Amino acid sequence: MGITHIRIKLETGNVKIKLRPDLAPNHVQRIIELASEGFYNGVVFHRVIPNFMAQTGDPTGTGTGSSDKPNLNQEFSSESHVRGTASMARSADPNSANSQFFICFGDCSWLNNQYTIWGEVEEGMELIDQIKKGEDESGMVRDPDKMIEVVTLEG
Repeated sequence: MGITHIRIKLETGNVKIKLRPDLAPNHVQRIIELASEGFYNGVVFHRVIPNFMAQTGDPTGTGTGSSDKPNLNQEFSSESHVRGTASMARSADPNSANSQFFICFGDCSWLNNQYTIWGEVEEGMELIDQIKKGEDESGMVRDPDKMIEVVTLEG
């Protein structure tokens, strides 16, 4: 059946994310590829804004890093950014997603059709809610929480 979920291991427990290849097949493939290579292991949640989102996937922890793979072309959909949505971060260029992603804490519908949704949290959203928040409007986190490991799961 193939890989249908990834699991993010945090110090506080596990978060299970259902992959959505029906919305963004190329982005899902990238997430699976990076997770399988161990790219996300030990990466921090560097930008966390209360009532908005928790962002991760930058190996430098600064918000400016990415994998060595080429950027992806956008795969925007009509799906709504709601609580638990996993979506790709990008620069001003819509075709600049690479490895960074964010998980929405609540309704973020203003992001619809502007960011590529690749998954949805099925279990452990309460753990995402507990991730250390940034101290100002930038959301940059001092001494951020990290992902211990990201593993891919079968169906």
